[in-house]
Amino acid sequence: MQAFEPKIIAFACKWCTSKEVEELQVPSNVKIVKVRCSGRIDPTIILELFTRGSDGTIVFGCPLGECHYETGNLHAEKKIKMLKKLMSLSGLNSERLRLEWISPLEEAKFTEIIRDFVGQMKTLGCSPLAGEKPDVNMLINLEAAKSAAEDFRLRVLVGREKWLLDNGNVYGEPVNEGEFDALLDEIVKAEFIRHKIHYLTREKPRSLKELAAFVGIKPALVLRHIMNMRRKGMIALDRIEGTTPLYKALEVQ
Repeated sequence: MQAFEPKIIAFACKWCTSKEVEELQVPSNVKIVKVRCSGRIDPTIILELFTRGSDGTIVFGCPLGECHYETGNLHAEKKIKMLKKLMSLSGLNSERLRLEWISPLEEAKFTEIIRDFVGQMKTLGCSPLAGEKPDVNMLINLEAAKSAAEDFRLRVLVGREKWLLDNGNVYGEPVNEGEFDALLDEIVKAEFIRHKIHYLTREKPRSLKELAAFVGIKPALVLRHIMNMRRKGMIALDRIEGTTPLYKALEVQ
């Protein structure tokens, strides 16, 4: 039986390693993608790679305080934090995504980290989204996670973490890292649920009871999310069958 070789994508900031991709001594099952800055990686691309069967993704950025663009690596750190939360909500092990800091003087360390990550992915095993029969429910969840990651509210919140920690909230009250993480958890979960509802109702109109079963929360909570989504123009009442309202997704502008 052939040994499992995980499919891994590694995004590497062009400033944190001076060697060309061809010169980097990494296993053949690891694809290196050079980017201008780790902070410029679109979170949805990483989630898309997982939907296509990638077993793991690792992002390399310059050490904190050494970013060529000053704060790019800080933005990368915040995005990865958000993505790990979305992955966990989707049912995909968040250890399949890793962020590492490295400088051009540590190219031997670059190879060591890659090999360690390959070993970690071998331990985790093949992704549930790889192969001919991917986990359908997890695919739906990741599609919802992708939409949530694109959402303006989440992007603004992630981008403003440092500002909030330094300056406090709109009332001038201090915000510590624990409080921000709790807020991020709450908003990420809410946006994930709303975008899953949106994804499910794009296919056909659905009732509160159906949506509650798919999402795994009480119908009353689904209704609360739908009310929020109606205000945002994400969903509308399609029709009423007997006494049961059916909701249909709207195209989000």
